[in-house]
Amino acid sequence: MAKHKVVTTKAEIDRALARAKTLDESRVVTAIYSADLNLILLHLTDGQRFPLLPEQVEGLQDATQAQLSVIEILGNGTGLHWPELDVDLYVPTLLQGITGSKRWMAAMGRKGGSAKTPQKRKASQVNGCLGGRPKKVAVGA
Repeated sequence: MAKHKVVTTKAEIDRALARAKTLDESRVVTAIYSADLNLILLHLTDGQRFPLLPEQVEGLQDATQAQLSVIEILGNGTGLHWPELDVDLYVPTLLQGITGSKRWMAAMGRKGGSAKTPQKRKASQVNGCLGGRPKKVAVGA
């Protein structure tokens, strides 16, 4: 069986690192878990701070405080890794509000729309008796 040997020069690596530093997208500089707030706070290269709720992120929802507090920053700030959970997240998608796979996001949407309180259930029933949402009417019809 033939062995393949890929040779990358130091100059190529240096050029790639230099290109990565000029990316326009925000990257993470520090990531801190606050146990008292149950919040992960990302400090970005553009000076912004971005909060993450662990219960809304796939792979972090059932983690302990000790597991959440160990965060590694990967790829020049484009990735986050929780070694005790074996969870990796891509920062640009997190900043777009994508906190998991399509299946995970769909389940979160269904959960958010369910009636959990008696007041919400009653309001839904009253609205249903009124015929639900009004039909969309084409403009100019």
